[in-house]
Amino acid sequence: MNDEGKPRRFWKAATVAHGEGGFTIQLDGRTAQTPRRARLTLPSQAAAVLVAGEWDAVGEHLDLAHMPLTRLAFTAIDRVGGAREAVAGEVARYASADALCYFAETPSALVERQVDKWIPVLEWAERDLGLRFERATGIRHTPQPEPTVARVRELALELDAFALTGFAWTASLYGSAILALAVQRGELDAATAFDLSRLDEIFQAEHWGEDAEAAARTTALRSDAISAGRWLEAVSSTGN
Repeated sequence: MNDEGKPRRFWKAATVAHGEGGFTIQLDGRTAQTPRRARLTLPSQAAAVLVAGEWDAVGEHLDLAHMPLTRLAFTAIDRVGGAREAVAGEVARYASADALCYFAETPSALVERQVDKWIPVLEWAERDLGLRFERATGIRHTPQPEPTVARVRELALELDAFALTGFAWTASLYGSAILALAVQRGELDAATAFDLSRLDEIFQAEHWGEDAEAAARTTALRSDAISAGRWLEAVSSTGN
């Protein structure tokens, strides 16, 4: 790996301090900053511990590509706080063409698996959140009810910048606002939701195999999904 141009690690230990506005990341006692020079402050101790753990795990050079939760914190502080409407709109667009609503036409074994695994989640969304989604067959776009898309946007706007950042990232990883909501609200764990978002790919791999490049990409995306789930759980921990 080429570390040329990457900042060298200049701190010995990353710790968490409780102060005004939340929990800050301390590098040898000095508060870390975001790229825009804001204090790196998290809303809960649990979230701060996760981020501090990434800084503690840094080797000789700082590489943000391997620090997904730090990147989420930077995004929440530097960007999402002032762009909540736009981010909620992005999530709503995932709801308008949610991957969980597009069922295969064939083969029957895949269709049966989708019905068995996806329908309970769609039923949960309608029962607990009042979100009624239209099922589609094949890949032709099927518009979702406007009240449903609007309600997803409202649910996104109810979140603070940190939760909204994780929620939007999760929706993009799954291609599904429904699965992102299920993870954010504790109905599904992040790994299970990721597998549900890939039922088609999993089915294809079971029957025809998966090449090394595709497998590596899936592993990386799964790791991101798990990190996003940990983030959503942590930022929802009030005060600790």
